[in-house]
Order: sequence, then structure tokens, then C-alpha cells
Amino acid sequence: MTTENLRRTSLYEAHKKAGGRLVPFAGFEMPVQYTGIVDEHTAVRTAAGLFDVSHMGELELRGQHAAAVVDYLVTNDVSKLGDGQALYTCACNEQGTILDDLIIYRAAAERFLIVCNASNHAKISAHFKQAADHHCDYEDRTDATALIALQGPKAFDVLARAGSDAAKLVELKSFHFRDAVIANVKTTAARTGYTGEDGVEIFCAWNDAPALWEQLLELGKDLGLKPAGLGARDTLRLEARLSLYGNDIDETTNPLEAGLGWVTKLGKASDFIGKAALTEIKSKPLARRLVGFEVTGRGIARHGYPLRDLEGKEVGITTSGSPCPTVGKNLGLGYLPTPMTEVGTKFFVDCRGKNIDAVVVATPFYKRISK
Repeated sequence: MTTENLRRTSLYEAHKKAGGRLVPFAGFEMPVQYTGIVDEHTAVRTAAGLFDVSHMGELELRGQHAAAVVDYLVTNDVSKLGDGQALYTCACNEQGTILDDLIIYRAAAERFLIVCNASNHAKISAHFKQAADHHCDYEDRTDATALIALQGPKAFDVLARAGSDAAKLVELKSFHFRDAVIANVKTTAARTGYTGEDGVEIFCAWNDAPALWEQLLELGKDLGLKPAGLGARDTLRLEARLSLYGNDIDETTNPLEAGLGWVTKLGKASDFIGKAALTEIKSKPLARRLVGFEVTGRGIARHGYPLRDLEGKEVGITTSGSPCPTVGKNLGLGYLPTPMTEVGTKFFVDCRGKNIDAVVVATPFYKRISK
């Protein structure tokens, strides 16, 4: 895809102004870093970081049967949600493999917002639209909606300066959301994120995002708030063992082997796409599982690197890998045969033809200390 074909979020000029290095990502021209991945990663862990995630897709379903339609399309139990609550889930195909991982927001009994990955926007939009046909109203709100993530231990200190309404967001529980005026901008704020830190993800009108972005950066400047790019977002989510679609999960993986059984409610009252296949998969021992591992030798695991047993036989694949600044280790995620997934199991990562020592470790690699 050429630069001319790439889309830009409404924060494109703000990224250029901040010195962001822009790269192609999921059809958009997005900042991979500003001051450096490690610097931005550290800011999020110790203070706060501001991310542009406006490339994500936002889909809205409304009407009497909206809840039933959404519940049929996802593995988690949407019927358990109350107004102002959200949940993480997968959408699967009939074979039980993952079309996308999503967050579902229940705004009201008959109104739901679905946030999907940018790389899957067209696929998921068509999937939900087809299911909604003749059952409920469907609207793709992606082009009208901007999304900014404010993450880190000082995120709510920044919000405390953004007006009385924003200051009260500290009262939000995890995976809850509500409308709020933040720095004079009308928003919907959710206590969710993709970094392993506390914070909020803020929805606003597409054209309101630049003003909100600039005001938040100014309000948090002396607190250590920095703009953060895709590079830091990736190392942060890896430390927190959060899956990345296209790497750790895709249409060749099912949620049970990916460690997402906790969002796969086979016992929920309603049927859902992929339920029969997943029930069958669960009835038998899993052939492989996604594990976390540490590279103990001299090398870095990267997406696509083969994993080998101690005899040198290829037995699995690396799905994500990177040096992780907070933990101070070279870490990775990958699929291994189930007998090799116990913590402490040693194996090799094939780093460009060299077998490098690695060991299965417990995840998440990093977990923040709750206040």
C-alpha cells in the first residue's frame, strides 16, 4: 500500500508537530514513536502516555433485538452486561476460529457499541451488518469517531485537571464507561486499555480530537505525560500478555488454545457462531497452547520465528516477541505442543538459523500493583 492510499486520523497534524515517525499500519498512517519506544513505554509505566487509537472501528447496533444479535456473534455472555458496562470477547466463525477480538459496550438495553481492530474493520463491519439485517438497526460510526487512550498511574491526575466532570472519572470501575466533558470536549470515557496500566479510553467526535489531544498533553506535561506510539503500545501489551490480532490470534487459532477460554462462555443460554465447534474442541485434549516465554540465550524472538524442542525438531511458532523495558528481559508469546507448555519447560527459538535457549514462564510478565 502506497502512502497515497493510506488514511489519516484527525490527529495526523498533531503527530507531525510532536515529531512522530509515521508508518503504514492497518491502512492508516500512524505514529510508531515520538521520543523513542523505551522512553514512551517507561512514561506509561511511571507517569502517563497518550495514544491515538482512532484507527479502530466503532459499530453501533440499536433496537429491541440488538442484544440478541450481538450475543449471537460473540463468545462472551452479553446478557450479563448492565448499562454502562463493557466486556472483552471474541467473534468466531463456524469453525470456532477467531475473526477478531472485540470490546462490547452496552450503552442501553437496546443500544450497543462494538470496537473492533482496524485491520479487521471491513470484515467485522460486514459480519455485524449482515447479522443485524431485518433484526435491528446497524450503523458504522468509525469515520465519525475518534478514540484517544490515556494510560498510566497518573492518568487520573491528568483528568483531575480537565474539569469537574473529568475529575469524577476516577470513580469509574474497570470495564465501565459514561459520558463526560473532558477539557470542554463532549466525550464517552471507558476505564479500559491495552497497556496493563490503569487509565481510560476516550471516544469523541472525529473533529474534536485535536483540541482534546492538545489540552490533555498540556495539562499533563509537568506530570510526565507523553504522546506514545504503536511501538510502545506493542511492548506494553506484550508485558501484560494481551493478545494482538494478526500475531497471537487469527482465523487459524481458536480462543481455547489462545488462553481466551475465560471469554468463551459455552454454557451461556443463547447459541453463538462457533459454539458447536468450540464445544467439540473442548471435549478433547488441546494439541497446542499459547505460552509466554523468556529468551535466556543471546537473541530476540520475533513474530514468525520457529520454536524447536531440545532435539532441534520444529514444534511451534513465535507469535510475538520483543525486549521488554519494564521487565528487563527478552520475552515472547508462541504456540507449543501442550506437553511442552508447563512453566519451566526449556526449548529453542530459531533466531535466523541459530537455536537460542528459551524457557516457558508464567504470564502476565508484568502486573501493576493496584492501589
